[in-house]
Order: sequence, then structure tokens, then C-alpha cells
Amino acid sequence: MAGKLDAFARKHGVKYFLFNFTDFRGTQRSKLVPASAAGAMEEDGAGFAGFATWLDMTPAHPDMFSVPDTSSLIQLPWKPEVAWVAGDLVMDSAPVDQAPRRVLARMIDAAAEKGFVVRAGVEAEYHLIDPSGTAISDPRDIDAKPCYDQSALMRRYDVISEICDAMLALGWGPYQNDHEDANGQFEMNWEYDDCMVTADRHAFFKFMVKSIAEKHGLRATFMPKPFVHLTGNGCHAHVSAWDAETNTNLFLDESDEMGLSKLARQFLGGVLHHAEALCALTNPCVNSYKRINAPVTSSGATWSPNAVTWSGNNRTHMVRIPDPGRFEFRLADGAANPYLLHAGIIAAGLDGIDNDRSPGKPSHVDMYAEGHKVRARRLPLYLLDAIRAFDKNRALKAALGSSFSASYVKLKMQEWNEYSKHLTEWERTTTLDC
Repeated sequence: MAGKLDAFARKHGVKYFLFNFTDFRGTQRSKLVPASAAGAMEEDGAGFAGFATWLDMTPAHPDMFSVPDTSSLIQLPWKPEVAWVAGDLVMDSAPVDQAPRRVLARMIDAAAEKGFVVRAGVEAEYHLIDPSGTAISDPRDIDAKPCYDQSALMRRYDVISEICDAMLALGWGPYQNDHEDANGQFEMNWEYDDCMVTADRHAFFKFMVKSIAEKHGLRATFMPKPFVHLTGNGCHAHVSAWDAETNTNLFLDESDEMGLSKLARQFLGGVLHHAEALCALTNPCVNSYKRINAPVTSSGATWSPNAVTWSGNNRTHMVRIPDPGRFEFRLADGAANPYLLHAGIIAAGLDGIDNDRSPGKPSHVDMYAEGHKVRARRLPLYLLDAIRAFDKNRALKAALGSSFSASYVKLKMQEWNEYSKHLTEWERTTTLDC
């Protein structure tokens, strides 16, 4: 009997499958498998050497297999003879516990044990830059406040419309595309879903945006802060919890002044309680800390948080409540691993429920103008601070898994130490004459 991959290939004219997985750094790893061979690999997966990717393994480790989750199948709209399928990593017939998609799956199971599913949407911002990576791709995009600039948006119509058409064809429900706050920056939104579906689509979205940009002779980057004077690339996550059987939003309470149920407030309390440690997952690279706590950009605002605060419909806070029944987590940036982003939020939220954590009173001040007057915990200044906060956080590490947590800290410290070996031009300029 033919498997799902064989049937998909015949129905859609697919010649090759990308057997995919995502490593710690969010890098997409794949093997290109002919459709004629894919069926035989559907159960056991395609083999990889784990050490060759950003996972905590050595050359002595045995083969690692990416077993396709056929519910994630996506045909490449710009190259329809190829289909992409997210995989779950297996080694020696056992799941690879440090694999980011596996970590998220465990957190989904933990939420299910409490009787709900977490649904999420993401706002993935990116820049369209020239192939060299040194400048934005549109030399006419120079306005100090370019957000929603109609002309700048339409000068990139060919790229934006092709990406949006692809999402329409895939059934994602895209509903708006806009030029964002930085020159050369764009954002595209699609409908929220169960967080694994959103994470898979987010991973594919980043691949798709980069591929279609290259097709048009451009380069796309989700780098948190590619240009010092411009607003960085955030990745805001909108979060809610639902009863799967009744399709009821368990975060919604119309009688509450913020529209949040007790469950929502406990969940949010956990997210706020663990914010500094979460940064290691949601702001995972050295460059991330040039976006949060950043000086004012040319537009007049960074649109990124600087403290652990929450509010109503106020974008200057780390968390805002744009509508009843959900919250927007504004801390994460474009480097966030699509799977670890949601895994971290769920882990923190479940801890909030277990320990009846309160988010405290919301703040309604303009944090950019008056944040210095607010008594609130400040976000980490450097990746090293975030790694240390995560390593000290027993609750998050236990929830996400000891194997994953130890490996993640190890590789992130290696990344920080590698960065620290570099001599910057600023150091030479300010210190040569000491």
C-alpha cells in the first residue's frame, strides 16, 4: 500500500522531497530525496550526521534520522516539483531529546495534560537587502518614518506579492502585508493556528522569503539588528489557550477589565516571571542585544522592549493585550528558533499556572519616554547575561528537558566565547593609544 509521500508525489507532480529538520540556531537542514525513494524512507527517515549541524553531538555519534511528519507537507510554490516536510529526529530508535521540534512537542503534550492546546501567530519581520548584505535593496527608501510607505511597498510588489500568493495557495490565510518601521523592512501576517502548525509554517516562511528574494536578485534577512540606525527585526508572538473539544478560548473573560481569564493571567505571570531566562531562547544571538535596550533609531522609536512589563494596547511594553483573550509577546526577534520560541513560552506559562503566578498590575506609561521612572526588572544587556539566567532557571530547564537544556547552554556558551575572540574596529579606534 502506497504511503502518504508516494500519494502526495503522484497527486501533485512532486519529483523531490526536502527531508527537513531545524537545529539549535534555527538553521534549516535537509536532504533532497527523489520521490521514487521517499516512500521507502517515510517510516525510518533520511540519515544525517548530527555533528555536522548545530546540535550537541560528536563525530562518534551514530546516524541520526529525520522521520517526516507528513502532516507538515508543503509543496514549494516557486518550485512545485519539490515538497518540504518537517521531520522528527531519531537516533538508535529513540527520539533525539535535544531536537527543537521534539522540545516543542513535549511542551504541547504538557499543555494537553492540563486540558488545553496553545495557539499562536507570529509577526515575522525581515529586511530586503542587496546581495552583499551591506545596504537595503531600495536606494529610494530613505524616509525617516517609512512605516506603511505605499510607494516603497509597491516598489517591492513583485517580491511581496509572490510570497503572499504562495501563502494564499498554501491555505495559510495571509491577511496583510506592509512596509515596516525601518527602511527596507517588511512584515507579512497570516492566520494563527496550533503552535506546532505555526512553528512549521514559520520555519518554512523564512526559507520561502529568502528563496523568493534570491529569485528576484535580492537578499532577505531576519537578523535582529542588521543596521545600527534602523529599527530591528522583531518576531512578535500572539498567544492564547483553547479547549480543543469545544473550541473555546480559555484565555477570554469578557468580565475582566483586560479581557483575560484567571488562566490567562497565571500563564502571563509565568512568562513575565521567567522573562530574563526566556531571552536565551527568544533572543538567541549576540546581535539580538543590539535590538533590545537599543538607542532611539532614525524613526524615533526602536519598537522593542527594555524592561519586564505588560500593558493594554501599548506597544512600548514587553507584553501587550491588543484584544481580549490573547496577549502579544513582543520580546522575541527574527533570530528566534520557530520551535524554541513557542516551547519557551509554553514552559514559562505552565509554570505560571502550576504556581499561581500573578502578572501584577499592568503599566500604562510610555516606556520609551518614562521607562526610567518605572520600577521594573530590566532585560539582559548581552547574550551572556541571558545564557546565565537560563542556566540558573531550574523550572524552565526541567520543563524543556535536561538533555536539551544542558546542550543548549553548552553550545550557546561556545557561541559567546567565539564572539569574544573577535577584535572590533571600535576597540582599535578607542584603545590603540592607551
